[in-house]
Amino acid sequence: MGVERVATQFSPQYQSKTAKSDTQTRWVQVDLGRRRKIDAVKLLPMTIPWSGDAKGFPARFKIEVSDDPAFQTAILTTDRRGEDYPDPKDAVGIFPSGGAEGRYVRLTATRLRQKCLALTKLEVISEGRDVAVGCPAADSESGNLGVCVLTRPARPQGEGVVTDNPGNVIPREQWQPVRYAAETPLGGVRLGEGLFKRTMENNIRYLLDSFTSDEMLHAFRQRAGRPMPPLSRPLDRFWFGELPGSAAGRFLMGAGNTLRWMDNAELRRRMDEIVDGIADCRRPDGYIMAYNEDTIFTGERAAYTRAWVTHGLIDAGLGGNAKVWSLLRGYYDWYDRCPYLPEVMRRGHQGIQGMIANTRMYFTPVGRPEDLQVVQRYFQENYWLDQMAAREDRAIWLYPYDRPHCYLLTSIEPYLDLYRATGAKKYLDAVLGAWQLYHDKWEHVGSSIAICEDTTPYPPKSYCLHRNTGELCGNVFWAKLSQRLHLLYPEEEKYVNEIEKSIYNVGIANQVGGKGIRYTARLVGHKDPQLQHPHCVNTCCEGQGTRLFGSLPEYLYSVAQDGLYVDLFAASTIDWEQAGQRLKLTTATQFPFAPQVRMTLSIARATRTKIHVRIPAWAAADTPVSVNDRLQVAGKPGTYVTLDRSWLNGDSIALSLPMSFTLTRYEGVDRDPGHERYALQYGPILMALHGPADAQAEPSLAIEPEGLIQALAAVAGKPLHFAVRGAASCEYLPYWEVGDEVFSAFPVVGK
Repeated sequence: MGVERVATQFSPQYQSKTAKSDTQTRWVQVDLGRRRKIDAVKLLPMTIPWSGDAKGFPARFKIEVSDDPAFQTAILTTDRRGEDYPDPKDAVGIFPSGGAEGRYVRLTATRLRQKCLALTKLEVISEGRDVAVGCPAADSESGNLGVCVLTRPARPQGEGVVTDNPGNVIPREQWQPVRYAAETPLGGVRLGEGLFKRTMENNIRYLLDSFTSDEMLHAFRQRAGRPMPPLSRPLDRFWFGELPGSAAGRFLMGAGNTLRWMDNAELRRRMDEIVDGIADCRRPDGYIMAYNEDTIFTGERAAYTRAWVTHGLIDAGLGGNAKVWSLLRGYYDWYDRCPYLPEVMRRGHQGIQGMIANTRMYFTPVGRPEDLQVVQRYFQENYWLDQMAAREDRAIWLYPYDRPHCYLLTSIEPYLDLYRATGAKKYLDAVLGAWQLYHDKWEHVGSSIAICEDTTPYPPKSYCLHRNTGELCGNVFWAKLSQRLHLLYPEEEKYVNEIEKSIYNVGIANQVGGKGIRYTARLVGHKDPQLQHPHCVNTCCEGQGTRLFGSLPEYLYSVAQDGLYVDLFAASTIDWEQAGQRLKLTTATQFPFAPQVRMTLSIARATRTKIHVRIPAWAAADTPVSVNDRLQVAGKPGTYVTLDRSWLNGDSIALSLPMSFTLTRYEGVDRDPGHERYALQYGPILMALHGPADAQAEPSLAIEPEGLIQALAAVAGKPLHFAVRGAASCEYLPYWEVGDEVFSAFPVVGK
């Protein structure tokens, strides 16, 4: 029997109070409730993700059994006080007890590591089972701990690192693929002047100015033993060292998406150079990653880095570089059969996020069934599917194998891919349940995701304002998941509503011109309090942000067999084919700065088709829609108006979106006694309040909430800026326009 290893990275954990030095003593004990015969004690370490070392596992220790809670008399069953016990990393310590009997089991650390005693779990084995489950614990500093993580039940798929469930695999011959009802255009959309085009142009500058090709290819060349040109500056140790290759993935995501819609010679040259560099470092067996394969479990390489390189190469392929398809196929021929698969999800830090790489790979021109079946066998969690389908809160904020994290969203997307490929309804039920959970309980006003990377939990509807939430990457995943659901159910406007808010209130809000991309989107104080300046270090939010900005045109329209869906409103033109006929629709609008929208068709001959025009849920009233300036229908908010007719060249569609203010009272955990906070939206736009330029404190308004909207007045020459009568020093502006100044999207309102 091999060494028992445990999936402990950032799992629920016990940690003593910090000692002054490693020579101090710390102990922890479990009350079994009655005298028991004890066969062994298991100590499950807590590992540090980036190093793989065990944090706080005792260097020297003893284990005793007693019937006396003070251990005045005790049986010594394990004595490791003579010399340092080796760092176990993720190996479980199993210490036989020789059948000693007693009610209490105590672990005493006589020499510490990292000045603390830390474990993921302590198991007491009696007659083949863990009898410590649900028992109270106590320790040397805090006294009674009650029932705590030390004595929690085993997690749904156990504590080990191996996940191998061949019974989950659906044979290919049993698949019943589900087609999208509408498709995302992969090209053929051109942006006119406006906010979206400026955002994409800023993104191009960011991509070209952030890192050189040599910097992004450095780790690939190092792994392959290729010549490495000297670097002119040190690179961030974490983003480039722990996650080698992710910078190339980040660039390819941004560049490949952008080049589908607008050409830029230097961006294309650089994209092709990166692809060529990765190809030059490819091994004969197809392996292409920038880290040695035997370091796959270091940090997040097995999932995060692999997914980023996969995303980037796919996006480069969609952007016109055909070389990527053979690179991807060769690598996944290696990966789908590699010996590391049974441990990738649990032993690799946050391994669950690697699912998306395989399912997205399947839906490329070179995808194979094995790409999906690997996910079913080694990643699929049936208990989690059941929890999400039942819409149980714990599925999101108490996911048992990791800390709270918006990256769970990128683990939900692949289940929808599995539904599309196999037709198995259990996948769809889980995804719909998860989407509703996030929407109802972990989404701020304005759509930023209210759960973030932290060891502290985010309960349902906590909506923290003073802790990190609103990671940009989380809303990219939210937009991508909502886009997938929109394509399945194009008549359900709610999915596009989420995409729209994510773009305006999180995506664009976190872009700092062409200089960089912020990490978090806090709603009070400062947007990114820990990282105040624009980032060009290859953060996760830079990578997903540049992916979102580069793909903006694909959210404007979707194409179905019976016609076109107009989803978002921006100055643009789409060319598409309908039943062998080429059609072009040009949208003229200054939205969101002005509500008017006019669309004009260009076609060679009369063509019957349907044009479905979205009437947003935030519309203040039924919205008249005209064809050739004649009223056709008044669309209800939260629906699509379908215009089914034979269209002629030059026909036009016009509407004016009724935007209005919405005031929402804050109901989260950061409520101030005696003070009420309110968020203000104008249509889909989250507004922010700021005061004088040199203000050091969050602005507030001494106005009764019911009178606030009436006190707003548009500021001449500054679209979407509103002065507040009676508060001369304060002004509302779109949250996306907030820079580094102090602001509040949830100011205190009231006298």
